[in-house]
Amino acid sequence: MSAPAALPCRLTELTYPEAAELLALEPVVFLPMGSVEAHGPHLPLGTDSFLSESLAERAHAALHRIGQASVIAPTISYALTHFASEFAGTVSLSAEAAVMQLRGVVLGMLAAGFRRIALVNSHLEPAHIAGIRQLVAEITAAHGPVLAFPDQTAKRWARTLSAEYKSGSCHAGSYETSLLLVARPELCRTAISRALPQNPSDFLAHVRAGATTFVQAGGDRAYFGQPAAASAVEGEDQLARLLTMVLVTLHETFGTPYTP
Repeated sequence: MSAPAALPCRLTELTYPEAAELLALEPVVFLPMGSVEAHGPHLPLGTDSFLSESLAERAHAALHRIGQASVIAPTISYALTHFASEFAGTVSLSAEAAVMQLRGVVLGMLAAGFRRIALVNSHLEPAHIAGIRQLVAEITAAHGPVLAFPDQTAKRWARTLSAEYKSGSCHAGSYETSLLLVARPELCRTAISRALPQNPSDFLAHVRAGATTFVQAGGDRAYFGQPAAASAVEGEDQLARLLTMVLVTLHETFGTPYTP
């Protein structure tokens, strides 16, 4: 199997002979990760999953253009989402269950012969990120560099993103709303977002002071920042920056080609 003519190439849409041909090409497997979590009154509960899928598709297409085989795996849509637990529809796993779920999927992929797995994550709850980092270290120690984690919360990448993102008060604000206007514009309740006042509450400061939920941190409608300022132009700009993060991380972890 050469790099597929039609994109995207999704693991669950392949037959097993096609999967065997793909394995021989040492593909990068993009594993999108999200959550089922309140994102203000204007964005859907699956926002994080949709953003990860959009980024995975962009990275998949970028690799295709340079002849590097890749495939998109099914999204892990459940995670630790304790901060949004006070809002309807939010489904949160325990920290232990979330890490066990991810470990099981990764080990299953390794057993299936995939040796280049990229975790594409858009759910930024600190405990969730800590769990991913812990697992990456564990898997890397046991199996070598088989996991790439482009981590937008790392300083080297966070400083390339929008001012709102860098403030830390960006949940369902302009940053995420803009990205979803690119990824799934039909799911954005734009009339609602444009009418929302800015929420200037300093989310990270409240967390450092002991807040454990959005409400305690001043987000009584499950958003921070300025969703009314969102635009597809901002979304495309931020997505391009995130794509650079992914491609550089793949290059550094797996040695895949990267031209700035």
